[in-house]
Amino acid sequence: MAQAPRPFEPFDPDWGAFAPLRIRAKSIAEGVYAGMHRSVRRGAGVEFGGQRPYVAGDDLRFIDKRSLLRHERLMIREFETETDRALWLVVDATKSMSFRGRGPGSKYAYASLLAAATARIALGSGDPVGLVVIGGDGSRALPASASREAFERIVWLLASTKPDGDFSSRDGAIESALFPVHERARRGATVVLFSDLVDLPPSAKQAFASVGTRRRRAFATMVLSPDEATLPFRDHARFASLEGDIVIEADPEQLRDGYRARLDALAEEWNGELVRHGGALVRATTDDDPVAVVRSLTMAIAGRLGENAPRREGSS
Repeated sequence: MAQAPRPFEPFDPDWGAFAPLRIRAKSIAEGVYAGMHRSVRRGAGVEFGGQRPYVAGDDLRFIDKRSLLRHERLMIREFETETDRALWLVVDATKSMSFRGRGPGSKYAYASLLAAATARIALGSGDPVGLVVIGGDGSRALPASASREAFERIVWLLASTKPDGDFSSRDGAIESALFPVHERARRGATVVLFSDLVDLPPSAKQAFASVGTRRRRAFATMVLSPDEATLPFRDHARFASLEGDIVIEADPEQLRDGYRARLDALAEEWNGELVRHGGALVRATTDDDPVAVVRSLTMAIAGRLGENAPRREGSS
């Protein structure tokens, strides 16, 4: 029989047992070293960012001569240089994320740890970070901020959320939950989803990838328990989903190859969609070293993860 999921215990005795989420995330961030990404600042640069009316004192080099000749209006051409960009974190807190299996912690606890460490790195670079939690007691969001309190607020929201809710068949639920990102994430922002991806509705892939418009980039980290990733069971078992009311009785030995192939195909589908929007997928299980996973994510965002192929840290 498959091991039944343990009752949710927020960060204890799983990943948070080593230290409070706040301290553990800081430790992981220090182990990664690298900053998250470049940022956007108005001024002289290499990429056209729009026009605005001339104000006394503006640099005359950036007057739009065509606008002056055609409309007799003084307009300033603005450009974007890569300096300060906002990071938006989207953490899946639907019920399937409460599953622990034989890993050292629940998927939600591990995803929260990765998200908090990623936020710490970005804030350490002076970049504003926003957070959207999907599921739980209801989707909640924090606006992007680079203030001193931003990290504490992110940690508080993650640690106070209990995974719950079934989005597996709720068309439009993901789109509604992502509304704060569409509304507030400005041009050039980076958006990262932490989820098992397995129990999300079919529309979720396109819904999340759609945030990668207006020059935003969309990334995802697929978080699974070791049991979900490998299906190590040998005896005939009864498998019940935490979302969707699906129950299957089967021999794991007969299912294993097809199951793993389907997981790989799901990861490829997500990665392909994200790559088309300037992003990539990183795969992880809850027994992976979180420092290595966050490092892989930051490298993907920086554009240094090979050809952006989906991968699990530690795999070839």
